[in-house]
Amino acid sequence: MKRLVLALLLFLTACAPAPEAPAHTAITRDDPEFQKSFQHEFADVDGVRMHYVTGGSGSPVVLLHGWPQTWYGWWPIMPELARHHTVYAVDLPGLGDSTGAARSYDKATLARYVHGLTTKLGLEKPAVVGHDLGAAVAFQYASQFPAGTAKLGYLDLPLPGPAIDARTYRTLSWHIAFHSQREVPEAVVHDDVREYLALFYPQVSYQGTAFGGTSAKSPFTGAEIDEYARTYRTALTNGFELYRALDQDVRDTEAARPVQAPTLVLAAEGQAEAIRGTAAPRMTNIVRAADVPRAGHWLVEENPEFVTAELLRFLSS
Repeated sequence: MKRLVLALLLFLTACAPAPEAPAHTAITRDDPEFQKSFQHEFADVDGVRMHYVTGGSGSPVVLLHGWPQTWYGWWPIMPELARHHTVYAVDLPGLGDSTGAARSYDKATLARYVHGLTTKLGLEKPAVVGHDLGAAVAFQYASQFPAGTAKLGYLDLPLPGPAIDARTYRTLSWHIAFHSQREVPEAVVHDDVREYLALFYPQVSYQGTAFGGTSAKSPFTGAEIDEYARTYRTALTNGFELYRALDQDVRDTEAARPVQAPTLVLAAEGQAEAIRGTAAPRMTNIVRAADVPRAGHWLVEENPEFVTAELLRFLSS
């Protein structure tokens, strides 16, 4: 009888469907480069469960994404960075595969969440690199925790603050003004998250209308758009809150301690000096401000080789 029961259990086990892999691993589970060097991790920080991807060895580098991206926006340059540094690509609170919501989406508050994560991970003095609104988080991190910041990488974002007030900032692009509205963008986008993102990405690409081009060709693959849409379907409001915090961001930047850490500014082709001009009142040690050739807003996707070379040179100097 015992043999019969055991045989039945083995049969049922063999026939049972395999457990479904976690959604956050879908984009990386078949990537040999990822499997060789990187892993997904989670840590609880102030009521938020933060997701990050880490790999490599050497001095730590923390990468912070903007909208509408996640940690995965850094993937094109992460393997090469990880050959020289320990890389931590972070999903901001309530975005990507981080769960829960931040107390506020102003960038000073988000920087404190990131610092809580780096403290939990034992990173005493990482370099912090941000793109888009993640660059404003990186700036606030370096401002609030100067003794804990080795270097600052600031990628393609006019810094809200002394050089640009909130009202003027919202005139820079239609999407900034639109996303700043309460409830309206959620009602318009609703279930069409993938379609909205797919239409948005090419607009601010090198050939897109924001840079005087006419191309609707996206620098993102269908799989990349699928991955971002997967997370923003459940984090749409949190993403828009990044923009709704603009007035507070301006106040926080105006009150911020100037960053003295060595700073690298990278920007879309033709935009570096303008970006530098907005950053300079609060970043006193900009060692280089460079245009990324043949790149619009999506620096990493449109010219990963240039961005990688600039970051590695800056981080090693």
